[in-house]
Amino acid sequence: MAVDCTGQYTVIAGRKQLALVDLDDPLEKVKRIPRQSKYDVSTVQWNPHLSHKNYFVLASNQRADISYWDKDDVSNRGSLKGHTRVISDVDWSVFDPNWVATCSVDTYIYLWDIRDTRKPALSLSAVAGASQVKWNKVSSNLLATSHDGDVRIWDQRKGTTPVQYIAAHLSKVHGLDWSPTQEYSLATSSQDCHVKLWDVCNPRKPEHVISSDSPVWRARYTPFGEGLITVVVPQLRRGDNSLLMWSINDLSAPMHTFVGHQDVILEFHWRKVLDDSKDFHLVTWSKDQSLRIWKIDQHLQKLCSAESLNDSGNEADVDSAVEAASITSREAKEIAKLSATVPPSRAANTAVSPGQPKTLQQEFALVNMQIDNVTIDSMDASNSTCTVTASSGKYCGRTHCNM
Repeated sequence: MAVDCTGQYTVIAGRKQLALVDLDDPLEKVKRIPRQSKYDVSTVQWNPHLSHKNYFVLASNQRADISYWDKDDVSNRGSLKGHTRVISDVDWSVFDPNWVATCSVDTYIYLWDIRDTRKPALSLSAVAGASQVKWNKVSSNLLATSHDGDVRIWDQRKGTTPVQYIAAHLSKVHGLDWSPTQEYSLATSSQDCHVKLWDVCNPRKPEHVISSDSPVWRARYTPFGEGLITVVVPQLRRGDNSLLMWSINDLSAPMHTFVGHQDVILEFHWRKVLDDSKDFHLVTWSKDQSLRIWKIDQHLQKLCSAESLNDSGNEADVDSAVEAASITSREAKEIAKLSATVPPSRAANTAVSPGQPKTLQQEFALVNMQIDNVTIDSMDASNSTCTVTASSGKYCGRTHCNM
């Protein structure tokens, strides 16, 4: 799943079809386009530049296709063929609309100029297979790649040898993300149940560590304030409380938990509501085959800043929930493997657990809303009350709690 740079369209890609959803009217405007391929889509990403807003890259097996969306159909504008194994990730440069990076388990990272797709413009060899590649958002020359538990930093100006090595995690790194404002700040998320925030100039020790009880699939900076969004994969593969928002200024507990998906979240992206608005939407796609749009208003955004707020009004509302096409992706298979090998819990002095709410509002946000035969009728943090109804056969009981 990917969202275009205007925030209007999202593409959900599967083996048999593409679903393009108009996020301004997601319940009605869904365009389904057949896709004939025997391979699943490993990743898809939309070009982040307005000048190329109709372009997205779609990777499947060893090939990445440059696709063009004209609101009626999708056409192929070129194919990137160079890898000898499955492409694991792609990433557009935020500085040049014609440059895109691909990486693969074949150990190569290729930088392509889509104006000439015959061969890569630059080839980087890492010896070990690469699972993630990300362009820096502040410097046009820096890239980061992940290789099992390690991270390598590359500078195009300094040849084909990494300029920095980071022994980041004990298990596979699933996610990388550069800070949108700090050139050398990098977030990594891993199978070892940790999120680490690095200054890549000082790679021996992370600046911050977040510990989880489950593997962490993604960790990405927010486009506002000093925030971070993490996606964990619960051991029972339920979607409960797996999407968390943190303030980097206070990592003792998540600032907010997004509750709604019934299975693990595969991908998420941000969209700006209006050019003259400061509100954002968080768009999420889950293995439960639903697309959800969460409204992040200014009050919730302030939780990611250095300002302190009262407990009231900290809840993000679900702006809309869209049942999307039943399309599976290769990421779903990758997600399914995560809960199989959960390492033992780490020592408490290395990090904090996201399961420790600091306020009643945060504790309410962690409540499992998907229990069979149990309905949460109301949760009022300001009055410290909660009403729950439970049913079994012909019997029904209601409990009203004052805390």
